Amino acid sequence: MTATTPSALLRRGLRLEYATLGWNVVGTVVLVLLAIRAGSPALAGFGFDSLIEIGASLVVVWELSGAPELRERRAMRLIGVAFALLAAYVVVQVVVVLVVARRPAPSPLGIAWTAVTFVVMLLLATGKLRTGARLGNPVLQTEGRVTLVDAGLAAAVLVGLVLNALLGWWWADPLAGLVIVYYAVREARAALAHGSDRT
Repeated sequence: MTATTPSALLRRGLRLEYATLGWNVVGTVVLVLLAIRAGSPALAGFGFDSLIEIGASLVVVWELSGAPELRERRAMRLIGVAFALLAAYVVVQVVVVLVVARRPAPSPLGIAWTAVTFVVMLLLATGKLRTGARLGNPVLQTEGRVTLVDAGLAAAVLVGLVLNALLGWWWADPLAGLVIVYYAVREARAALAHGSDRT
């Protein structure tokens, strides 16, 4: 039976956020270990993105838990700041790798994790966007877009890892990190603008 009442939709939104939190807590640890092992800036950036997603999910849980009309503006700003930090971190990682020409090692486990993460994040994003739209909650919808970006980033990182593993295109790995920068900057600007416009 489809949830139609505001309280049921709210519970659904919270369940989606808790699922996202659980996945990304595990994912952050997995990706950091794989990034260190392979020397991969794409995996490192994606691991940091998972950490950002944890923060964004916590912000949404906080916002959905009470007084959303008072918390929405601050929540949007926090999400925006998180994305700005992600962009800065990945830029530094990519520049270092390209300047020193440090070739990331192939990472079969990284390929497997990012492939599964792509599917999981796509499903979670769809649920958040639909639930947020039905609730009329812009914070949940924005975090749904964060999760959708996470799915897109997983796909971009996956392509870079596969090209590195199959064709030896080591530079595809750090270039995949630049995709993260583009989307992080875009989402940071949108979230900060929303947080500033609301009164």
